[in-house]
Amino acid sequence: MIRLDREGGLWTVTIDRPDKANSLTAAMLAELADIAEAAHESRALVLTGAGKVFSAGADLDAARAGLATSPDWERLSGAIARHPGLTVAALNGTVAGGAMGMALACDLRVAAPGAKAFYPVMKLGFLPQPSDPSRLVALVGPARARMILMAGQKIDAETALSWGLFDRIVPDDDGDVLEVAVSLTADTVAAPPEHATAIKRLIG
Repeated sequence: MIRLDREGGLWTVTIDRPDKANSLTAAMLAELADIAEAAHESRALVLTGAGKVFSAGADLDAARAGLATSPDWERLSGAIARHPGLTVAALNGTVAGGAMGMALACDLRVAAPGAKAFYPVMKLGFLPQPSDPSRLVALVGPARARMILMAGQKIDAETALSWGLFDRIVPDDDGDVLEVAVSLTADTVAAPPEHATAIKRLIG
């Protein structure tokens, strides 16, 4: 249910459980975290989903069984954030719940026009993963972070773009979101790894 494709210096990870909105089981989450840690040997990492949803976050049954508070969420987002090259979330559709953490940890987020973002922790009675709120605030500011985390607002793609949560919307006639995400990694993949890492450190 997690596919990994390696081509040169690029690793592309696909969450492949479209019949369940790409929701994550404990095993899938652990595998994603393992891959994100191993991907530090790559020059760029792209994350996407199969079908029309990026990921609905934790599988609800698994969440009730304790997955919502698993340390693997933080392990996953931390590994993505520490990646020495470029990381891109190719949001082929809606990103929700705990899956927001991996998108927030990426350097860039490109999205399909119909993609939405929401993080219903208030409604579900869970806390967000520890690093997610600060990453969200860095992108959209504290008031908009409260709109998402406390007011439970579903943010459409155009709003997410204007807020800075998404970096680019890919119109249907501009090609596939994954293709665009991969194209954005081309310069980083072609550069010496130490050069890309140095520029990333300068950006902060």
